Amino acid sequence: MMKKIKVNYTHNNSVAEILLDDGKGNVLDHLMMTEIQQLLDSYKDRNDLKLITFQGAGKHFSFGASVEEHRKESATAMLRGFHQLFYTLRDLSIPTVAKISGQCLGGGLELALMCNQMFADKTAKLGQPEVILGVFPPPASILLPEKIGLSRAEDLLLTGRTIGAEEAKDFGLLNLVFEDKTSLDAGTSDWINQHILAKSASSLRFAVKASRVKFNHILSNFLPQLESMYVNQLMETTDANEGINSFLDKRKPEWKNN
Repeated sequence: MMKKIKVNYTHNNSVAEILLDDGKGNVLDHLMMTEIQQLLDSYKDRNDLKLITFQGAGKHFSFGASVEEHRKESATAMLRGFHQLFYTLRDLSIPTVAKISGQCLGGGLELALMCNQMFADKTAKLGQPEVILGVFPPPASILLPEKIGLSRAEDLLLTGRTIGAEEAKDFGLLNLVFEDKTSLDAGTSDWINQHILAKSASSLRFAVKASRVKFNHILSNFLPQLESMYVNQLMETTDANEGINSFLDKRKPEWKNN
């Protein structure tokens, strides 16, 4: 039995709706990642699936990956498990949509970035705040430049600032913006009916593979490099560890600049 995600099948079982649901901020911790991974693995034999959607239960999409699991002793396992989700989505090539309400930060935004389409309502707040904690987001460092260009990607990655739905739409980060969560659900359903259901599941997967031939090459070649940089270089610095620990201790970081 899954404890941190739920799944619902709609449109004659051709659409899988994955709901992140930990009862609070839908934090992508080890257990949630494992449950998502197991579910995605089961889709390798689901030739009838035409779309996967990701959405957060409650008011928020996801606060991000577990900061606790970013500690030096946990970072290697955490990143390995998290990055495997990206490789699995790459290999499945099933079209994906992120439906975003409220906060979509850090690892939550990275999961959304991996999706082919990103829809949101006007409550959405998107950001990669990792640099504020003294670290960096490996997937977003690759995916954001591919999605919105280097200049805008660096704006988000270097400042760690959070942007609203309208600015994210202007950035080209969001495909569609709706008034509220009810409209988001209804609008996504309309989009599925109009653009997905009449098409072949097999052909949709080839369309994803073809449109992402460069995207997937970059992801496959550079994500392992950034994972190694994070684990073997970044986490050996004083400040990366101080940033994580100070956040968990609820105090201001004392940077040593090394």
